[in-house]
Amino acid sequence: MRTAIQLTAEAGPWSGLIDWVVEAESLRVDHCWVAEAWGGDAATPIAGLSQHVERMTFGSGVFQVGARSAANTAMTALTLQRITGGRFALGLGASGPQVVEGLHGVPFARPLTRMRETIEVVRMAEAGELLALDGEQVRLPLPGGEGKALRLSLRPEPGDPPIPIYIASLSPRMLALTGEVADGWLGTSFVPEGATSSLDALSNGASRGGRTLANLDLCQGAEVAFARDEEELAAMVDARRGGLAFSLGGMGSADTNFYNDAYARQGFAEVAAESQRLWLAGDRKAAAEVVPDEMVLATTLLGTESQVADRLRVWADTGITQIRLYPAGENLKERLDTLGRALDLVRGLESSRSRESK
Repeated sequence: MRTAIQLTAEAGPWSGLIDWVVEAESLRVDHCWVAEAWGGDAATPIAGLSQHVERMTFGSGVFQVGARSAANTAMTALTLQRITGGRFALGLGASGPQVVEGLHGVPFARPLTRMRETIEVVRMAEAGELLALDGEQVRLPLPGGEGKALRLSLRPEPGDPPIPIYIASLSPRMLALTGEVADGWLGTSFVPEGATSSLDALSNGASRGGRTLANLDLCQGAEVAFARDEEELAAMVDARRGGLAFSLGGMGSADTNFYNDAYARQGFAEVAAESQRLWLAGDRKAAAEVVPDEMVLATTLLGTESQVADRLRVWADTGITQIRLYPAGENLKERLDTLGRALDLVRGLESSRSRESK
């Protein structure tokens, strides 16, 4: 199981982000995902941070396909591949109508088609081909205009492997597309005990693409924090309810909330519906209070070391091959301590599974 951290450009001063990434590499973290929701962009921090480490790889987690043209997405990906020396993975996501339409002013129309066609353009650009696509969402060159198809002047270095493409997918159809065309899955809102719906969709898509689930890097993320006892764990669980309520009620509109739908498919339909109803009614405190302990513990890595180790094994047994860790802590030292303890558990699990397989 590969390990990763995730950050955003607005998460503290720039010097603090550099320290975090440098120290994480010293702890042998494999990868760093940089988010791009409605704050800082992801490309600029990746370009800067990659110059402070030698081994760690980076990924956009994620570029929203409605926020850039398909050609600009390809240009940015190839630029980051060059700057990082081939240590870049392109994470793409459809986002949702609140961000795509509200922030970027782009219609949230046929996101599945836009995702597929954007990836086609990226692969064309990598191959040095003319960017010509008569798609349903992406049309290059613009029909009826004065432009003609161009090929990018920036190409991969000789011998560079293709840029790995990950899709952040939640809905069954986007999951199937991930299985069909992507190199990895950037998952969230993950309940391993209810993961069958997601894994089946990924597997069906992989079959459609002539491959299997084993061809995908399955990446999931979770908050990790260690409790000394049950009392401290209860406080951690209480603190997490609000974040889940935000996902259930605030991460989308009343009609379109992919996070809410994902939790509903994984066994929490009644909670998801009630929390969303309360959130949209303006009662955010009540929306958080209806989130049960079971849901918090199912979606995080909170507990004593033995409890966290047990949950990590469940994740691994489900098929997760890369884990994004969001370590708790009030400062860099505390977050690094939490991260180090979690990494020890991951590596202990890997050693145990290796012995069991012999």
